[in-house]
Amino acid sequence: MEKKKSVFERLSAINVNEHVEKKKDLSYLSWAWAWSATKRECPDATYKVLDTDYDETLGFMCNTSVTIEGETLQMWLPVMDGANKSMLKRSYTYSTRYGDKQVESATSFDINKTIMRCLVKNLAMFGMGIYIYAGEDLPEGEPTATVKPEAPKKADTATDDGLIELKKGTANWDAVVKYVTTNKALGLEKIGGQLVRKYKISPAIKKEIANLINAQ
Repeated sequence: MEKKKSVFERLSAINVNEHVEKKKDLSYLSWAWAWSATKRECPDATYKVLDTDYDETLGFMCNTSVTIEGETLQMWLPVMDGANKSMLKRSYTYSTRYGDKQVESATSFDINKTIMRCLVKNLAMFGMGIYIYAGEDLPEGEPTATVKPEAPKKADTATDDGLIELKKGTANWDAVVKYVTTNKALGLEKIGGQLVRKYKISPAIKKEIANLINAQ
């Protein structure tokens, strides 16, 4: 019986790329789509908007929790402006190499927007779009084995004295390599004496065999 996949395995496998918005260097996943996709996969999912904390120095911190299949996880996200500066109840300025910049006071719209982004980040803890936060382009999927076609073996050539001309890339060469590597302790002289009973061996092939015997 196939083992049921965990919530994280199911949600983290969903490709969310078509629903990601780019703003500067940051990626944002649509909260409406993220929640809809989560509910389709996990119908029992619920969330709560918890209290938004405020500090005169640090600003607003939004807080959400999500419960799926009996597990509850929380997430926090500060209210920031377009330059990723914390927003306060009042406007303030800060200095940069290009002069002073101003951060406007936070509005209810800014707080609400952050709450929904916090929810999306909360869902990522369960796997939804988490690869975006990891800086990846695609979700991890089931490993797919790529089978490369085996190159056709060269045909063996018989010599006038009834021996087989040993060449690399043939079935006989594969058999010789296996024999040599298994019996390398016998040394080149004994191994060579055995091989020449069946094969015609050129100096180049003899060197290859010597390398196999001497290989660590």
